[in-house]
Amino acid sequence: MKRFNKYSAVIFLVLVMFMQVVFAAPASSVTNIRFSQKAEAVRIVFDVDSVPSYEVKQEVNGTKIILNMPNTMNKANLTSLPIKDTAIKSIDFAMDAKNNFSTIITLNRNAVYKVNTLKNPNRVYIDIIKNYDQKIVDQIAPGFQHITLMRGNEKGMITAHVLDIDLKKGYQIKPALANGVIAGRQTVSGIAKDNNAIAAINASYFALNGEILGLTKIDSTIVSTAGLARSALGIAEDGTPFIGTVDYQGLVKLRDGETLPISGVNSERGENGAVLYNQYYDKTTKTNIYGREYVIKDNEVIAINPNNSALKKGEVVLSVHGSSADRLANLQVGQDCVITEDLGEPWNKAKDILGVGPLLVQNGSVYLTTKIEQFGPDVASGRAPRTAVGLTKDGHVLLAVIDGRQSHSIGYTLLELALFMQEMGAVSAVNFDGGGSSEMVIGKDIINSPSDGGERKVGSALVVLGK
Repeated sequence: MKRFNKYSAVIFLVLVMFMQVVFAAPASSVTNIRFSQKAEAVRIVFDVDSVPSYEVKQEVNGTKIILNMPNTMNKANLTSLPIKDTAIKSIDFAMDAKNNFSTIITLNRNAVYKVNTLKNPNRVYIDIIKNYDQKIVDQIAPGFQHITLMRGNEKGMITAHVLDIDLKKGYQIKPALANGVIAGRQTVSGIAKDNNAIAAINASYFALNGEILGLTKIDSTIVSTAGLARSALGIAEDGTPFIGTVDYQGLVKLRDGETLPISGVNSERGENGAVLYNQYYDKTTKTNIYGREYVIKDNEVIAINPNNSALKKGEVVLSVHGSSADRLANLQVGQDCVITEDLGEPWNKAKDILGVGPLLVQNGSVYLTTKIEQFGPDVASGRAPRTAVGLTKDGHVLLAVIDGRQSHSIGYTLLELALFMQEMGAVSAVNFDGGGSSEMVIGKDIINSPSDGGERKVGSALVVLGK
């Protein structure tokens, strides 16, 4: 009995080992590998004796696609494929000790892929799709759509987000300052939260201290100026938006008939400058001691300070330096001092204005004003993340943010942005600040992928509100 048990144990062990060998044997074999090339895609085909399982992953910022076929032998005996293609750098094959067959596709640029299997004869194929155009429409609410577009061609990949808003359905758009003032910066999501916004995008160009670099008007008060005529988004008293070019002319009128041009609003006071400050700047003017400041209420000087005057609702502060201070040397408390500000029509009657630029689309045609508006290469040159606003012929507002400087999206040139806005139905469109500032928020969610890797603090945003 003991001998039988001993032999039985040996036989059982041999059977187990045999079963392990059988179970470890490759379930499939790749007998041949071939590929075909077209303008829109490259197809790699694996002829197999039986259809294997597979898994796919994309690595290295999307520039490497790995197709794994577990328990599959490479009987084609190929280590690579000799391919020359604008999208694909190399196609290599590898086997590991566990009989796992891998295909490593290294890309020159990002692309999307599709894997499938066929029978009679048995095949596995992967398509590397170079040219694609996918559109996803999400109906957030009546009259409020979020459109996502993902595109790829020989130039690279693009991801764009567009909010299509029908203002007749109870929405309004409005500029909003970071923390409610000119000085300082805030994230777009923070501005949206503070204003109970349904959605928001970044808006104006700005300096590092938060000062807005463009003409801005909020609730009928001019809160910043540009220094030259530039494109802007205007919003009429009834909420109707329009796009055009606006310039600022400000004057100080004294009782003796003398006038002094205003050099800026809520900006740093320069040499010989005359800058107008109001409650939208900050709590005080933050000026140095090398000037003079006149506090004006109802066209009358109510106080004169050396610097850093308090800013209160219903009052403005005229801060002067150098030759401008000399011209106002005789102005005293109690005397008249009339401030006039002119933007021309329809801008004088506009409730809100966002001065940005350049213009992209006018009267349905692409119309770039980059040189006319004296934009430098930081705005005008190359592909970058972009933000834009367009108006359609049926009264919709298009808020667009295009990702850039990332593997999934290379960004747009200004011309490409103009063509895109035209394609989306804009009959007029204007460029906003871009680069790392480009951002879209819906509710509490950041919709796009900011190129800084996170939210950048900005000077202002365009928010979407319910009426």
